[in-house]
Amino acid sequence: MILLVVDTQKGCFDERLYAFETVRKNIKTLITTAREAGVEVVYVQHDDGPGADLDKSTDRYEIYEDFAPRDGERRFENVNSAFHPMTGLTEYLKSKGEKDIIAVGLSTDYCMDATIKSGFEKGFNIYVPEYTNSTYDNPYFDKETAYKYYNEFMWGPRYAKMITVEEAIRLLQDPAKE
Repeated sequence: MILLVVDTQKGCFDERLYAFETVRKNIKTLITTAREAGVEVVYVQHDDGPGADLDKSTDRYEIYEDFAPRDGERRFENVNSAFHPMTGLTEYLKSKGEKDIIAVGLSTDYCMDATIKSGFEKGFNIYVPEYTNSTYDNPYFDKETAYKYYNEFMWGPRYAKMITVEEAIRLLQDPAKE
C-alpha cells in the first residue's frame, strides 16, 4: 500500500478549489496517518515547462506547505498521468511489489482522472477517498459538478474503489484488511 499525492503544488492548491478546506484537511490527515503507520507517501509534481504556471524553477512548483514531503519521500515529475512512462513511477512500484494505491490530489478532471485510469490499466488497485481530490470551474461545468461526475459516476466501480476517509485511515493503519 502507498499513498500517492498528485500535483498538490503551491501554484494550484488554493481556495479556488471545490471544498478546499475539507480536501486540505483530509489530505493532511491521510499523509499524517500514512507516515505514522509506516506507509510510504509518494508525490508527483506537474511541470508545464519554462515560463508556465507550474514551472519547476519557481516556488509555485513546490508542494503545498501542509503536505510538504519529508526527506527521503519519493517525488516523480509528470505532465498528465502519474503513471506516464516518463515518470518512472510504474517501474518503481512494480520493483517494490506494490499493487494497492490510495490516490489523492489535483485536479479531479485532469491529472487525477488520467492517473486513476492509467493506474487501473497497469493493474494497480486504486482507492480514492471522498473529498481528497478537487478541481476548479471549467468552460463546460462548474467545479462541484466536475468533482461529483468523476467521484460519484466515472471512477467507481470502473477504475477505482471509492471509499470514505475513515476507510482510507483504516487501510493505511492496517493494509492487510483490504
